[in-house]
Amino acid sequence: MRDLQAMQSCAGIVADDPARKVVIVSATAGTTDQLTELCEAHSLDRKEELLKQIEIRHLELAVQTGPENNAYPGIKEMLIELRSYVHGVNEVTAAERDYILSFGERLSSSLFANVLSKMVDGVVWLDVKDILLTDDFHGKAEPQLEEIANRALKKLKPLLENGLVVSQGFIGSTLDGKTTTLGRGGSDYSAALFAEALSADILEIWTDVAGIFSTDPGIVPDAHPIEELNFNEAAELAIYGAKVLHPATLKTAIRKNTRVFVGKSMDPQAGGTWISQKTGSAPNIRGISIRRNQKLITIHSLDMVHQFGFLARIFEVLARHKTSVDLVSTSEVNVSLTLDTGIQSNYSNRMLDNAIEELRTFSTVHIESDLSLVAVIGNKLNQTPGISGKIFNSLRDINIRMVCHGASPHNLCFLVNDRDGDRSIRLIHKQFLTQPKKEEVL
Repeated sequence: MRDLQAMQSCAGIVADDPARKVVIVSATAGTTDQLTELCEAHSLDRKEELLKQIEIRHLELAVQTGPENNAYPGIKEMLIELRSYVHGVNEVTAAERDYILSFGERLSSSLFANVLSKMVDGVVWLDVKDILLTDDFHGKAEPQLEEIANRALKKLKPLLENGLVVSQGFIGSTLDGKTTTLGRGGSDYSAALFAEALSADILEIWTDVAGIFSTDPGIVPDAHPIEELNFNEAAELAIYGAKVLHPATLKTAIRKNTRVFVGKSMDPQAGGTWISQKTGSAPNIRGISIRRNQKLITIHSLDMVHQFGFLARIFEVLARHKTSVDLVSTSEVNVSLTLDTGIQSNYSNRMLDNAIEELRTFSTVHIESDLSLVAVIGNKLNQTPGISGKIFNSLRDINIRMVCHGASPHNLCFLVNDRDGDRSIRLIHKQFLTQPKKEEVL
């Protein structure tokens, strides 16, 4: 949803296939970041500057969509509502933050519905809060699947009999109507929830890249798109840092065995990645992802020796403070675990600080920062002799802080210093994933 051209390209994709019946859109480029800053801004001048930028972008887009079915009045009304709401709050609570952030998708979906209506008859704009019920954990709300399915049957399916629905990603609603959000990158997750509720055969994710790549092309210029992945491989890549898919999207698709396609909206003919239940038979490394800004928490206590319940006590504390753990390694008197504290995570300093304070009442806690988690993703990695030796031999000049291997057949993860993250990716990709260059035919 970068600009009018991007919207028209996406609308063309939808119009090209009558089987595409539900469209979930994200905010226009940069808007969610501006709304986030708006929630955090204390200066009245900075708030006005951000509001003006958001207003100019969306009003210009409304005018560009043309006089027919003009979206301008509705967009103007929403912008007035946003301005009034922002000036009506002082310290923004989690609930107020969700409400402010929701304007990004509300604005973009109204604009897109207007663009699409010029190519397809029967376009209906639907408020996602009528369908996507969540709990009240603002910022990372949990969808209520049974109620979503019930609402989709009663309110959404009748609209699809004679039309096409455009709705919003990222946003949900509590039972009493309060706006919630699903976390950053939640638009494709929202689409997956709609697909699950409707028992759709295919979920298409149209983004700015032609599929899921073997690694980040910004790190390895010759990274290549992967034509096919199974659900587990794609989910591991998403969980450990690949930015194309929200981690929960694949979990949702797996429940209904919904095939997923990831393609490039500005170049739909470029191909993409198909994700399905299909599993490759041969052991294979498929891709590498990275999460930066990780923390390593090491908990030390002599009370661990030959005692039951100590680990349960640690994780009970972390769960109560809603602190999510990734990797875990234990010894006789130490437990080490990693936390995702990157900007794309839903990391909370306050929650972690409270958890650490409680852990220190019965153990010694050491915290290391500025680490990167590198994940090598494939299939049958825990059954392939020598695979870890080859990987770590390529990294022989890099200090590996922690390793997790064997728990999953689909990944091998390790921690390195942030400064060594990109180099680790390049070394592993060169050994396992660089494709031979095609010889020129004269």
